[in-house]
Amino acid sequence: MKREEMISRLRRRDTPWDLVIIGGGAVGSGVAVDASTRGFDVLLVEREDFGKGTSSRSTKLVHGGVRYLEQGNMSLVMEALKERGMLLRNAPHIVHNLPFVVPNYSWWEAPFYGIGMKVYDLLAGKYNFGRSKVLSLEETLERLPTIQQEGLRGGVLYHDGQFDDTRLLIHLLATAADHGATVINYAEVVSMLTGADGFLSGVVVEDRESHETFSVNAKVVVNATGIFTDATRRLAQSDVKPMVTPSQGIHLVLNRSFLRGENAIMVPRTSDGRVLFAIPWHDRTLVGTTDTGIEFPSYEPSAFEEEIQFVLDTAREYLTRPPSRSDVLSIFVGIRPLVSAPGGGQGKTSALSRGHTIHIDESGMLTVVGGKWTTYRHMAEDCVDHAITLGSLRETPCVTADLSIHGYHRQAAKLGSLSVYGTDAEGIQQIAAEKPEFAAKLHAALPYIAAEIVWSVRNEMSRTVDDALARRTRALLLDARAAVEIAPRVANIMAAELDQDARWVRAQVESFTTLGKQYILGPAPTGGS
Repeated sequence: MKREEMISRLRRRDTPWDLVIIGGGAVGSGVAVDASTRGFDVLLVEREDFGKGTSSRSTKLVHGGVRYLEQGNMSLVMEALKERGMLLRNAPHIVHNLPFVVPNYSWWEAPFYGIGMKVYDLLAGKYNFGRSKVLSLEETLERLPTIQQEGLRGGVLYHDGQFDDTRLLIHLLATAADHGATVINYAEVVSMLTGADGFLSGVVVEDRESHETFSVNAKVVVNATGIFTDATRRLAQSDVKPMVTPSQGIHLVLNRSFLRGENAIMVPRTSDGRVLFAIPWHDRTLVGTTDTGIEFPSYEPSAFEEEIQFVLDTAREYLTRPPSRSDVLSIFVGIRPLVSAPGGGQGKTSALSRGHTIHIDESGMLTVVGGKWTTYRHMAEDCVDHAITLGSLRETPCVTADLSIHGYHRQAAKLGSLSVYGTDAEGIQQIAAEKPEFAAKLHAALPYIAAEIVWSVRNEMSRTVDDALARRTRALLLDARAAVEIAPRVANIMAAELDQDARWVRAQVESFTTLGKQYILGPAPTGGS
């Protein structure tokens, strides 16, 4: 994916696109893959960088949603479990099996959760990741050597999936591009075009780098902007009724020593109303998440102090080494675009459905919203099926159920720290061979080498230090202080690739340093811990 080539395609286009997709997150990229593999002409534009919002800030799990069993939402669980299985099959270099243990401290928990996990296995059917089982105290401690032992009776083992969210996102966009889609980041839809019939006929796009504008005609305009869904709808129709209730969740990243071994912890009941996870991820321990309703979405939300305290307090109940604020390597916050309950109201956001909705406004805009990362493919299929009807496009079946994602590699584990790149790892290794400095690690506390930054610029449309360190690599999420330390080196590497000057480097370092401070957990306010 080369941005200059993508902009050139947009500039040359003089006929309507079949679909213009607004939004470069999980859903938008999924729609681009689905539509392009059906043979449609596709343009995807994203105002910021791909995955800048919610799609880069997930809990890094591909899962059916154990807690939805208790809510009785069997259809959502079955859908997610099926999609989980397809993702493992289609992107084995990014998605893998992760064993979870539910620790039991009361006599009733083993039979209660044991039965629940058997139902989970049953609903997964042929897409099952592994059989659940009730664990003895000894088996539980063997799998979770750092679990709090006082009162521990045993546990329940089950299996779910794990992934790197933005690595999958970039590879979905690459898959769409491989099939002819045009995908552009830092391209903002600033207004809508309306035909003689009063319905949307396209969009006006501004390239935020050159400030060049394009009038883009389209048979169908798809709104896949997640937490900004309602703002996008208002570009076409100012009086639309809001569809989205935003809810934020936070995650704390700790040293790997807090959760030794290859098993994750799932706490099924917390005072927040959500489950809490402690999972191994990129040689770190990731703990989260919360579910806090907020009024307005933003690209860089901040954690509330009560959320931080909740996660720390809950983690301390289950880990032998109680984490403190000083142990937090990074804190990141994501906002979920939950579909509002009928009639509105101010109920708990944890009770809102994680299902998705397809909506067509009076303007003719097709909006897809809700859902979760695990079900992105099904959401995209549903969206494109509706687009075919709305835009009178040719009837073409979906092919993504068995579509290998870009980078597909069955033995990716042998690639070590480059495993998430799959077959693209060879290209990174070739860059590393160009110069000795490209093969060098960027920081002792991080797994990344300079060649990965070069690759991200040349092939993945990385345009800023934020793009490179927050999403193409996960440096900012793994260790915010280390990421800030390497920002000058990364900026200089990118400047050489993008033909930028020292002034650009200084601006990038300053901007990223300011951003990085938001991911560093400072001292507690007076009275905190």
